[in-house]
Formats: sequence, C-alpha cells, structure tokens
Amino acid sequence: MKLVIITISFLFSFFSVRSQNDTTPLQQLNEVEVSSTINTYSNESALNLSNISVSQMRQNGSFNISDGLSIIPGISQINTGVAISKPVIRGLYGNRVQTVFSGLRFDNQQWQDEHGLGITDIGIDRVEIIKGPASLLYGSEAVGGVINIIEEKPAEDGKIIGDLNTRFLSNTLGNATDIGFKGNQNNKNWRVRAGYESDADYSDGSKENGNRILNTRFGGYYLKGSFGFRKKNWICQNNYNGSLNNFGFIMADNRESKAVDDRFSRTMDGPHHTVVLNILSSENKIILKQSLLKFNLGAQSNIRMEDEGGGEISLNMHLNSLIYNLQWIKVFKTKTELIIGNQSILQKNTNFGKRKIVPDANILESGLSFFLNQQIGKFIVEGGIGGNYRQISALETENVNTPNNLSAADTTIRPFSRSLSSLNGMLGITVNPSKLLNIKLCGSTGFRAANLAEFSSNGLHEGIYQYEIGDPNLKAEQNLNAELAINFSSNYFGLSVAAFNNYFNNYIYLSPTTDLFNGIQVFRYKQNNATLYGGEAALIIKPFIGLELNSNFSTVTGTLFDGSYLPFIPANKIHSEIKYTFNIKEKYKDFYILVGSDYVFAQEHPAKNETKTKEYSLFNAGIGTHISMKKETMNVSIACNNLLNENYYDHLSRFKSYEIHNIGRNIVLNIQIPLNIK
Repeated sequence: MKLVIITISFLFSFFSVRSQNDTTPLQQLNEVEVSSTINTYSNESALNLSNISVSQMRQNGSFNISDGLSIIPGISQINTGVAISKPVIRGLYGNRVQTVFSGLRFDNQQWQDEHGLGITDIGIDRVEIIKGPASLLYGSEAVGGVINIIEEKPAEDGKIIGDLNTRFLSNTLGNATDIGFKGNQNNKNWRVRAGYESDADYSDGSKENGNRILNTRFGGYYLKGSFGFRKKNWICQNNYNGSLNNFGFIMADNRESKAVDDRFSRTMDGPHHTVVLNILSSENKIILKQSLLKFNLGAQSNIRMEDEGGGEISLNMHLNSLIYNLQWIKVFKTKTELIIGNQSILQKNTNFGKRKIVPDANILESGLSFFLNQQIGKFIVEGGIGGNYRQISALETENVNTPNNLSAADTTIRPFSRSLSSLNGMLGITVNPSKLLNIKLCGSTGFRAANLAEFSSNGLHEGIYQYEIGDPNLKAEQNLNAELAINFSSNYFGLSVAAFNNYFNNYIYLSPTTDLFNGIQVFRYKQNNATLYGGEAALIIKPFIGLELNSNFSTVTGTLFDGSYLPFIPANKIHSEIKYTFNIKEKYKDFYILVGSDYVFAQEHPAKNETKTKEYSLFNAGIGTHISMKKETMNVSIACNNLLNENYYDHLSRFKSYEIHNIGRNIVLNIQIPLNIK
C-alpha cells in the first residue's frame, strides 16, 4: 500500500515551480527574476533562487508565510500549532535563516523555537528564497539561506485603486480581512492598508469532529503605509509596518489546566504571547552617471510579552534595532557587474519583566563585501569575498530564566563581551548551453555567532520544561556549502534536480545531560562539527493547454561528527498536484480545479531528545476563478487541506512531544474584491 501511495503521489504530481504563474511557458520557468541583493534572474546566478506570490499561498489555504513557503521543495516549517511557525530551509531555521523585509534585515528574536516568523502576509506581494549560505551578501545568520519578503507594488501611474481581501477558515472558525488603497501621480506614490485576523482553537483529525486543542487560538491587528517619490535621479520609498498579535500556547506543566470554553472563544485567559512590532524603513536608489547607489535605512521595535496563565505579564523583552544596507553597483561594457556592499546593525535587548530568558545586551554587527558577476559567452562566473564583525556585550542581569519555584539557583548573568569575526566567500558557475538547459555549480560559506540564549541561558525553559545552560565561550559557526543543480524545461516538460552538502565547523546544539535540577533534566549548549546533505527533484508536465501535472521530492539528513542526528530535521517528502485551468465564457476566466497530495516518509533518524515519527499522507483539493464584472475582476478560491481528515504527527511539530496531533481538515474561502476609485 505504501508503494502505491508513493507512486501515485509522484506520478500524479505537484510542484516544480509553484513560484510561477500557471500561464508561464515552461521554457521560462527557470528565468524567475529575484529582486534581492543581486537583482538577477535565477538562470543567471549560481545561487539557488526561487519565489512565490502571496496570492498563490492563499489559494493553497496557508495560515501564514511560513506555512505558504513549505510547499516549495527543500522548505519546511517548525511549528507550535498553526499560528506559531518559522521556515526551515534544508534542515536549518531560526538564527540560521535570515529574514529580509523592505530591503533590510529583520529580527523577531528568532533564537527561541516558540517564536514565529512574526510578519503577516497582509500587503505582501511575494517572498523570494535563497537556499544555501549567503553570508557574503547578507551578513551573519544567513548560513542556511535567506527569506526576502517583498511588499506590494505601487499603483500604476495616474491611478488610485483599492481592494478588500477576506478569508474564512473552517477548522479554526477563523477570519482574516484587510482593506487597502494606493495611488500614484506626478512621480509620487502612497499606500495604506489595515487588517485583522481572529482564529479559535484548532482541531486535529481524530474522531468524527476532531479533538479540539485548547489554547491554540490567535489573533492580530495590522497597519501599513508607505510614501514614495522620484526626483531626478533619486528614487525613494518610505515604509511603516505595525502589528499587535496574541498567540495562545501550551506549557508542559499546565497543559491540562485550561478550562473548556465556548468553541468560538478567542479569549486570551490562558498562557499566551503578546507581540508588538513597529518598523520604519526607507529604501533609496540614486542613479549616478555610470553606476547605481542603493541605501536602505530602518528602525525596528519588537516587544514580546508572555503571560504564563496567571493573568499578569511575567516575561517582557524589548528588542530595538537600527539597520542600514549600502550598495554601490557598477556595470561595465564587458558584461561585468561589480557590487560593493556594507551593511550594519545595532541592537539593544532590554528586559522589563519579573522573569527573564536572555540577559540585557548590546549587539553590533558590520560587514563589507565585494561581489563580481562576469558573463563569458554561455558561461556566467560570479563570486566574491567579504568580512564580517560581530560584538555581543551582555549586561549583568538578575533572575535570568528563573522560575518562581526554583529560587535556589544562582541565575545572575555576569557581564561578558565577545567579539567574533569571519571571512566569507562564494564562487559559482552558471552554464546555459541552450534555452532549454541550465546548469549551476556553486560553493559558498556562511558565518553565525551564538545567540543570547546559547551564550547565556541558565534556568527553566517553561514551554518544554527543561533546564537549559548556555556557554559564553562558544565559538562561531562557519559552514561551507557545495551545490550542483540541473534544470531542463521545454514547452511540455520540465525537470530540475539539485544536490547539496553543507558542512559546519562548531555547529551549536542543545544536548541532554544526566544532571537534574530539582527533578528537572538539565540541557547544555555544546558544539561539534556537523554535516547536512540532501537535495530536491522536481517534475512538471503540460501535455496540452490547461492541464498541468507537477511533482517534487525533498530530502535532507543532518548528522554530528559523533554519529548522532541533528534535531528538527524534516522527513523526506513528495508533494504532488494535478491542475486543470479553463475559461467559462467571458464571465469566469482562469477557472481551475486541482487535486494534490503530500506523502511524508517516516523519520527514522531522530536526535537524542526526539522520538521517531510515522509516515502519513495528506490529500488536498481546490477550485478558483476570476469573475469578470463591469469594469473589475473579483477573485474567488476555495482550498481544502487534509481532505480525508488524517490524524498525524509532523516531525517538526513542537506539540509532538505532548502527544498533540497536527491540524485536521481545513477549508479556506478566499475572496478579493477590487475597489477602484480613479
């Protein structure tokens, strides 16, 4: 039976390049433009580049950006329920995957597993992904890859337009709605958008109606705006992004204490996070006579508070960040492009609560890089070198991570300062022998210093009830990734294959010990060399106009040099889909029907503190269309995920250790209504 499911999943296909529009000819599938630091097409760079639009994420019934990205080969999500999740790129996540937002590095205190990505998909156009180390271009913490989040495009010149988006989710009885307006006239553009989301607890796939997972509810409010202009050779875009979110969560020591309330309840009377985010940024391009200067500047304020169920805030952390990114780009007549970049970030972490997880600290990082791209016939050679400096200064902080019932511990963090530097490089070759074939070979390095938790933890982690101890003497991680990718695409057939080997010096991990503190197991942060290796394969077939069969396979294995396995390594997966698109007269355009499946293999290689995970299969379906009205077009889609209501554990679910299953059947209705004014 398992062989039959695997065969059907692969042959009845999904997803080679879900980052493309369905109407894109196959021969263009590897020509996706990526507007990140290098501003290039994917078939012109040795880096592994891809993207996906937010509209496609919503059509697939995604809860958030991390959930939407998980359909891309090589990307998964580590989740704490359906609301709290973060992307995993080839087995790496958190401070090993760098998020870029509005052209600047974004930090939402990703050192904690139970902290989500922290950015809503409201007002977002698309997300671009780099798989593999990119520290040369993006600084430290890009050892696993980059998630580049791109805001929606300005309105066309001379227009003022708006739209209303709403979606309804059956499993969480949820709704998310946003409304936005934008205009563009006389070289000036503006944009404003506001929205909210509200979801009750989710239900798993057990029994007839599922088992309700109490206190997994969540909600939020969002406000965004921008103003841009062009004056002669200066293009400027200024942005504001603000949000207030509440996320219910489950704690190991009181997960059964939540009283059963109304099924529609959103009341945050149990343990929950409150996260307040404010971002101001300015993106600037100055067009010089024979070169281009980019300068992005921003300030971020991230407040994270935690109520552990007692009705008062016990944890209150405030992270302030000042960031800039400066680039000078010069294109020579010999088809050579030179990029010289400097990016820096200054951060201050301050605790205001009675309980503290990480100490007060100041962090400074700065990097300088040189990147060269040279086209020689059908070959494109690119590479560069860069240096990075990072300083972490922890201040004396009392009661770090100390629970009320473990007051016997001496948990004062003494002041310490660490200065870490690295040299990073990249060398890649891209060959386009024909319009149908693209070959990439790339080697790149990355660098990451330990985060505050790894340096300085000393106490109980309430969420999973284990006592964690950091090490202020941890060395910096340095990795080297080698990758080979081959892409072939014609009018009717496309195939891509990629293989990688990512070697780490001084990989930091949390290891269980035999020590106990008041009956609680002690874990210590340690280091060892490690290797992550694997690859992705994707297939797309278009036998005739309108019909598309897609499939992809992802695999990754992570091991330490002592022979043990790394934690939170996703299981092998086959993601498949059949989609048929057609028009119904002039009224319903691009009407589509799709069926798909995810077959996730058993994870038989858990880390020391993990358990094995059984295989499972999920089946999905959806329909959608563009409805033509008088002068406008309304978009409507329905997605049904986990159609058969499978009751399963995902290996990257933090609820698995509590024997809590993932979400059951969920039907999502998406509606987008245009509100054109001028």
